[in-house]
Amino acid sequence: MADNDFKYVLQDFSNIYIGARSSYGELAENEDLPHKLREVIVRIFLTETAEDTTPENHLFYLTKDSVSYRALKKMKARFRMSVWEEADGKTRKKSGYVNREYGLDEIVDSGELHAKKDSIIVEEMHISKLGLSMVVV
Repeated sequence: MADNDFKYVLQDFSNIYIGARSSYGELAENEDLPHKLREVIVRIFLTETAEDTTPENHLFYLTKDSVSYRALKKMKARFRMSVWEEADGKTRKKSGYVNREYGLDEIVDSGELHAKKDSIIVEEMHISKLGLSMVVV
């Protein structure tokens, strides 16, 4: 995979899609992001993490009492991830990556996902524009 495969920002009517390999420093300077989301990144995420941290790295170190978690929760953040699953002979015939969208609570609460974090590929973060409007910066 090329380094820029998961570095993008796309928007539709109700969501913002951010490639999970973009660092928060890059996102804070990206003019394609709405101003309010850049403010959330600068005032919330960058106070808890380093500038070169990516959403992919930040995700598995979130706790429910952190300000970043509460902001992502309000923004209704969802993450598209590919998770390696072994063949079990019944439902899965072959081992391989399964691509699925996960909610924030589903990831933070899952011990199984935290145990597999080195083999998980986080591809994309979805932010709801309506949820973004609910965040107070």
